[in-house]
Amino acid sequence: MGLLDTLLGRTKPVRPNLDALFALPSAAVTLQTSAGLVLSGRAGVCWMPPAGQSAADVQHEISQLLDIPDDPTGAGQATAEGASSGAAAGGAAAAGSGGAAAGAKAGLLTQATDAYGYRWLLLDDSDVEDLVNRVHLVNSLLAENGWGPQLLCSVFGVVPGEGADSTARPFYLVYLFKRGTFYPFAPVGKERRDNELELRVRSLLGSDLPVEADLSRWFPLWDLPVR
Repeated sequence: MGLLDTLLGRTKPVRPNLDALFALPSAAVTLQTSAGLVLSGRAGVCWMPPAGQSAADVQHEISQLLDIPDDPTGAGQATAEGASSGAAAGGAAAAGSGGAAAGAKAGLLTQATDAYGYRWLLLDDSDVEDLVNRVHLVNSLLAENGWGPQLLCSVFGVVPGEGADSTARPFYLVYLFKRGTFYPFAPVGKERRDNELELRVRSLLGSDLPVEADLSRWFPLWDLPVR
C-alpha cells in the first residue's frame, strides 16, 4: 500500500487465498474427534450476478465455463468426475478426511438461486478431500475467467455424526473468497443464529483454520440452499 493510500485511509483488498480451503480436511478431523461433528458432504459456491447482464446470459456463460447443463430453473445437474480429477491434479489437500455424513452423492453439480437473488453452484461429495478439491476448482475456474469480483463465499455443511452430543446441532463453515478466511454460521429458526455455538466453533478450530477475526464480517446467510 502506497503513502497516498495511507494518508487517504484507503486499503487494498486482501488477495484471495484459495489454498486456505485445503486446511478444511484437517479441521474436519478436529470436529469429528472433538465433538462428533462431520461435514455433510454438501457445499455451495455463492456468487452475485453482474449488473447489466440478463439472467439467461449469465446462466449460459457459467454453464459453458463449467461444462454443466444450461438450466435457468436451477434443476440442472451433471456428473463432475473430470472436475474432481482435475482438482486433485491441481493441488493436494491436507492429510486426513475427517469423514462425511452418509448420503451425499459424489459428482453432482447443480445450480440454484436463493430468495435474495444470489446464485449458487452446489456440490455433493461424501469424501471431504474430494469435496474441497472440487470447490477449489470451481472457484479457481471462475476467478481465472474474470468472475473473481462476483464470487462471494463458499459454504460447507456440518452435521452431528456418530458420537455427537445430544445437544449438537448443524451449522455451516463459510469461506470468504475475498478474505481467505472462514467463519461458522449457525442459523436457528427464521433469521436467528446461535452466536454461542459459533464462538465455540471458533475456539475449537482456531488452530486449524484461518478464522475471520473481524466479527462484523460474519455475515448471516439466510435461505441457504446448502443442506
